[in-house]
Amino acid sequence: MEASALIVITGVRCTPRKSVQKFIYSWWIRPEVATTDPLYAMMLSLLLLLVQCAFACAFPEPLPVTGNVTVHDPTICKDYNGTYWVFSTGTGIDIRSSPDRIHWTYEGAVFPDGSPWADGYAVDNFLWAPDCTYINGEFWLYYAASTSGSTESAIFLAKSSTGAPGSWSNVGLVIATVANDTFNAIDPNLFIDTNGDWYLSFGSFFSGIKLLDRSTGNWTGSPIIPVAERAPGGTNAIEGSGMYKSYDNYYLFSSWDACCIGIKDTYNVRVGRSSNVTGPYKDQNGTNLTDGGGTLVLGNHDHVIGPGGEDLFTDIDGPIMIYHYFNSSINQNCTSDFGNCSFAVQLGINRVNFSTGWPVLV
Repeated sequence: MEASALIVITGVRCTPRKSVQKFIYSWWIRPEVATTDPLYAMMLSLLLLLVQCAFACAFPEPLPVTGNVTVHDPTICKDYNGTYWVFSTGTGIDIRSSPDRIHWTYEGAVFPDGSPWADGYAVDNFLWAPDCTYINGEFWLYYAASTSGSTESAIFLAKSSTGAPGSWSNVGLVIATVANDTFNAIDPNLFIDTNGDWYLSFGSFFSGIKLLDRSTGNWTGSPIIPVAERAPGGTNAIEGSGMYKSYDNYYLFSSWDACCIGIKDTYNVRVGRSSNVTGPYKDQNGTNLTDGGGTLVLGNHDHVIGPGGEDLFTDIDGPIMIYHYFNSSINQNCTSDFGNCSFAVQLGINRVNFSTGWPVLV
């Protein structure tokens, strides 16, 4: 059996650690029996798989970050000067910058003077889940306005040439939903394919994640394509979609389960894969994402509670995923991600390896 084999058990991927391999080999392997007894060899291989996975199946720690790293639903851009910008849920949309993806400074808000065009959807300029793309020297920021549990929601677009607070112009409404709609216009994510076609994934709870196809040249009137939904009869907790392309595969990420309840968060990141940008997306077991499929990418571990609200982009060192998580080493008692507890919700960053055909955080 290859010692470096990738183990897949209940949707969690891990690579066996060499220390665990050495321990197993030194204590349990009897070469004189393994070479003469096929049943022993088969049982030994199974034991190696189970024990190594039990010891070694762990998600990686977030990469080091310092400074002002209190974020929720982060998105990341990098400008021509090499400066990183993170935008996140907050009053007027929070802005942070970094010269190196490690040291972060709070800069202010995208809309420090309010967003009256969103007043019919949001409360007190509190805007959600922005999505940033840097295009030809200009920041494009899609973002949502809504209130918890409502489908009276809207996605808007803003632009800036600098990313700085107060430099943003409101481009306008992209899509809105009303009270009787079966899907929800929040959590936007722009994906630009290698052929130049634009797509916008969005959605939260209700009937799941949808995709707008702007190949016609305009979001207005674009077809709305269902791409992910939790299985009927159970929870409908799916939101925060993000799209990424690696080689010839398209990947649709989403956040599942309970967000925003502090130490009780069960948020986790799932993924499906397709050879076509509009789907169907399937998980590693072959289940369609519209039938409740989703392979686990990141879940609770160590002090990282409820990771989600992910965004992916490509940096000079490869694919990067950023996300928020509740840091239980800071607070063990908070049952909210906001208010006095918001300081414990922090920025997570990991590199992503797609070499196996499926995303693995490193």
